[in-house]
Amino acid sequence: QVQLVESGGGLVQPGGSLRLSCAASGFTFSRYAVSWYRQAPGKERELVAAITSAGGSTNYADSVKGRFTISRDNAKNTVYLQMNSLKPEDTAVYYCNAHYSLVVTYDYWGQGTQVTVSS
Repeated sequence: QVQLVESGGGLVQPGGSLRLSCAASGFTFSRYAVSWYRQAPGKERELVAAITSAGGSTNYADSVKGRFTISRDNAKNTVYLQMNSLKPEDTAVYYCNAHYSLVVTYDYWGQGTQVTVSS
């Protein structure tokens, strides 16, 4: 059974930090690129950060560059999103996505974890 389970969300004050985790099971995680998306109320889901299957390349939305860091541990089938200097506009549900595309395409999503930045 394919699963992506996010954790680590919560309430944090502006300027604070959180680390999100995305634990994968049921598929060959190390072959998949992984991305974090977020969706704020009334807004479309947006890409926050992405990392290639081996972790050699990362990509970030302009709004989080210099504050967020994506990383992965393929031995633990887990991807992380370290979020520093959080702002109220970072408030959203954060989703983990695993993507594989070679002849066929597979896309898996987690259930999301809420991040609220507020004083």
